[in-house]
Amino acid sequence: MKPNQTMLKLNFKIWIENQNGESLFGDGKWQLLKTIEKTESLKLAIEECGLSYRKTWNKLEEIEQKLGFYLIERQRGGTAGGKTTLTPEGKKIVELFDDFHSQFDVVINSFLRKEIELFDKK
Repeated sequence: MKPNQTMLKLNFKIWIENQNGESLFGDGKWQLLKTIEKTESLKLAIEECGLSYRKTWNKLEEIEQKLGFYLIERQRGGTAGGKTTLTPEGKKIVELFDDFHSQFDVVINSFLRKEIELFDKK
């Protein structure tokens, strides 16, 4: 029986692990931080990324605890409203992921397309 090749797709993700090999931060949280940076709002960023507020808030706190530093700065409301920005460390992580993706996405995706084409010919 031949597999349905149109349903197969190679893909890739990157993430940061601690010394124990525990995943701490990946592409999903990178996209969230980029959206926070753009919107200056945790709530709007979570909505834009289609995430659950409570789960995301808890996960961010867990990640910050494990990393030992904050990724975002939260400023409560008031007359001007609240605001969420990235810490310098949060910005560095976003830059790290941005650099990786800008340098390697084209190469990796080109390779993945070739592998799929080779697979389809068999």
